[in-house]
Formats: sequence, C-alpha cells, structure tokens
Amino acid sequence: MGNVVLVHGAWSDGSIWQEVIGDLHEQGHQTLAVQLPMTSLADDIAWTRRHIDALEGPVTLVGHSYGGTVISGAALEHPKVNSLVFVAGYVPVEGETIGMLSDKGAEMPGRVALRFAADGWSDVDPELFGDALAHDLPPRLARSLAAVQKPTHGACLTAPASAGAWHDLPCGYVLSAHDRILDPQLQRWFATRAGAVVTELPSSHLSPLSHPEEVAAAISAMLRPEEDSAS
Repeated sequence: MGNVVLVHGAWSDGSIWQEVIGDLHEQGHQTLAVQLPMTSLADDIAWTRRHIDALEGPVTLVGHSYGGTVISGAALEHPKVNSLVFVAGYVPVEGETIGMLSDKGAEMPGRVALRFAADGWSDVDPELFGDALAHDLPPRLARSLAAVQKPTHGACLTAPASAGAWHDLPCGYVLSAHDRILDPQLQRWFATRAGAVVTELPSSHLSPLSHPEEVAAAISAMLRPEEDSAS
C-alpha cells in the first residue's frame, strides 16, 4: 500500500479524481488530491510539493493534462517521490511550454472551446466543454464540470518547464485514444519520451471520470514498496 498524490489539469479541479480516489482507497492506498491555485506554473509546483511534504513515506505522483508538467517539476529531486503517472498528460523537457508541446501534435477540434481574456485568465466555453473534453460522459455531468471549472492563468501555460523528474523515475502513462483536445499521437510520443508503461483507453480527455477503474489500476501498477524509495 502507498501514498498517491493526484494533480488536476487546466480548467478543472481535484474533483475529477473522485472516482479514482474511491477505487484506490478500496485497495488500501492513501490518496490526496491537490487543488492547484492555477496562478502560475511555479505556484502550482510549490503547492504540490507542499502536499507531498505533508505525507509520511514514499509517494506516487499523478498528473492529468497540464498537471503532467506540474508533477514533473514537483518531483524533481524530491526524496519522497518514487514514481510518476501521466494521465493524458504533458511530459516536458527543460524550456518547453504547454503551447510549444501542443503545437507538436495535430490541430485538435476541441481547442476552439478555449477562451483567453485580456487579463491573462482563460476558461473553456461552457457550451462547448462537453464536446471538447468530456464527450463520453453523461451530458448532465459534463454541464456540471463546465459550470464549476477553475479558470487558468496564461502564466501556467506559457512558463518554460524546469528539468523534468521523469528522466530519473519509473513512469506510467494513461493514453486517451479518443481525446479531442490533446492529440493522442502526441500523447503516445510523450509516453515514449518518458519510457513509460502505457495504458491505452478508448476515452475522452477526462479519463479519470469516464474510466476510473482503469486509471486507478494504472496508478496502482506504479506503486513501489517503501524500501525502494530514496532516503
């Protein structure tokens, strides 16, 4: 059994992990879902490291979408983190931004739903949210997710990544094959870059909600015994 810290992506919050948390808890794992401030990449990394520090013992760090960039930075040289799981997540090298990485993939239809304001904040058009991010979820749930989405500052998306911890840690990757906002082929490239164990799902971008059992199983597979953790 082990500790799992779950990090959400842009335009969402920790509630996307609610079903995954239930499955992991039934397996005896301690879970903690971070609520990112979404004010800058540096702030999100610092907030995640604070949550890691609060736990006793080794940690598997999980990041969805933009959260992949956050966990890669938060785990860097952190003695408690012994594995990473990217869930339809970005896997950057030092200096890369979310925008740079997105441009490496195909132009995805869901991107038309993104709205960027003059003050630097962004969100997803509520009328397009379901089709862009959650087309395999019940419409009622997709509408709720659109209504409670967390705005994301552009500083999160334009900041260059620091050196990535994925270079030095075992990684898993949960690939959303039916993703409409993050190119599935780009996700496959991320997984190959990280040398990750891949779990491919017939899922929208929000696989933690549409396929929670499979996502939880992929996370469980990366949990490592305490004696393997760096001291």
